[in-house]
Amino acid sequence: METKTERQKLNRIKAVLAETGHTGKWLAEQLGKDPVTVSKWCTNTSQPDLYTLSKIAELININIKDLLRSANS
Repeated sequence: METKTERQKLNRIKAVLAETGHTGKWLAEQLGKDPVTVSKWCTNTSQPDLYTLSKIAELININIKDLLRSANS
């Protein structure tokens, strides 16, 4: 079983929010999600589904690929 330090970082949601000047609270409000859920995405504790990831990219006006970490990073 993976520990927190071993958990694979699959998304860049937290970084992209910071880069674009948005907060997790703002994203939660836009998506109609609980802020705790968005926080879990930001810490890679859990992951949004592809539809939600697409919606996040649309809201922030970026390519969905920019929300994902490459296998090399």
